[in-house]
Amino acid sequence: MTTTIIFDLDGTLLNTLDDLWASVNYSLAQNGYPTRSRAEVRQFLGNGARVLIEKSMPTGSSPEAIDTVFNTFRPYYQTHAMVKTRPYDGIVELLKALKWRGIKTAIVSNKPDGAVQELYERLFKDLVDMALGECPELRRKPSPDMVLKAMELLNSSKAETIYVGDSEVDYATAKNCGIRCVSVSWGFRDRSFLEAIGADTIIDEAKELLEMT
Repeated sequence: MTTTIIFDLDGTLLNTLDDLWASVNYSLAQNGYPTRSRAEVRQFLGNGARVLIEKSMPTGSSPEAIDTVFNTFRPYYQTHAMVKTRPYDGIVELLKALKWRGIKTAIVSNKPDGAVQELYERLFKDLVDMALGECPELRRKPSPDMVLKAMELLNSSKAETIYVGDSEVDYATAKNCGIRCVSVSWGFRDRSFLEAIGADTIIDEAKELLEMT
């Protein structure tokens, strides 16, 4: 029996791509580097903000140069995270239905915790029980640390928990936790990519998750 569902944020609950793309290109341009296409930034997502900047930089960029651009990106994105960002179609209805059924829920993201908490407060506080973002105490996904911490705080077991995400990082995270993974095809990776990495369960619409609870 499923009592708990833990969600990735970007590409799963929220379509954050356009705000991330704009923030990456602002940070690159401000520091004299060429900008990236929307498709490129989409493929760079999934491993946290610093890795996003590292992948967006020219090949061979020094750690110091990456830090400079990252330090431009982080405050800019913090104040521009909700320009175009919206929940995907059907997500709010899904979360309301899960809450009505008494399913425990959490958000676990590789975004900096400050950004995660701001998005959580604005959009999901009344629908999701808790949220965790990147912080010094917990290793980023695909490490199991954040998901296991959420399960601990929710008092949930592995057998009763599903992890929902959109990328190879999320698939690996669930495997590392020893819990079931549901992959979504509407995010930053398409169905063919998810099938290629061996995703066990793929859904195309949010409402399909209700059938698994």
